[in-house]
Amino acid sequence: MRTRVRGWRWRRNPLRRRSDVVEAWTTLVVAVLLFLGAPLAGAIAGWWAHDEARAVAAAQRADRHQVRAEVVGATPDRAPAVQGGSRRPFRVTVRWSDPVTGSHTAEALVAAGSRQGGTVDVWFDSRGRAVGPPPGQTQIWQHTVTIGTCAAAGAGAVVLLGHLVVRRVATGHRLAEWEREWSRTEPQWTRRQAGGP
Repeated sequence: MRTRVRGWRWRRNPLRRRSDVVEAWTTLVVAVLLFLGAPLAGAIAGWWAHDEARAVAAAQRADRHQVRAEVVGATPDRAPAVQGGSRRPFRVTVRWSDPVTGSHTAEALVAAGSRQGGTVDVWFDSRGRAVGPPPGQTQIWQHTVTIGTCAAAGAGAVVLLGHLVVRRVATGHRLAEWEREWSRTEPQWTRRQAGGP
């Protein structure tokens, strides 16, 4: 039957080695870093990512404008499918009128299923290039959660990797200590066994 004594690495006793103390402190530090440090790193990274994503979205909203345009170019009978069976947008010629600058024609990405003669919402930047819509709140939060989760997981992985390295070094020191002790003890042990009854 095996008996396990909790906290033996923290107590003074003749069997405790320096490597045991190092491993005990390392385990405590790893626990604190995993339960407090990694989530904190994820929260800080998520907060930073949220601010950055909001700034990018605001800049894009200031630079881009949406127009209601008529599809004038030929549309494919069937839009190409991508994995999962969903259809992706395609480029087609569109035309719209602006009360200040008049009529415009340009190539733009339109949703799958758009037909010639139909009206679509398209986005253009300040240089007149067709672009996607600026990110909304859903995309901003998805970006925030992704960055925060990756930062927390990365911090946790670094902590666990560091713990693994410390444990390997401690085990190496422990084995070296045992080898030194055995080299001192073994001659006495074998003499006693050989000289026994």
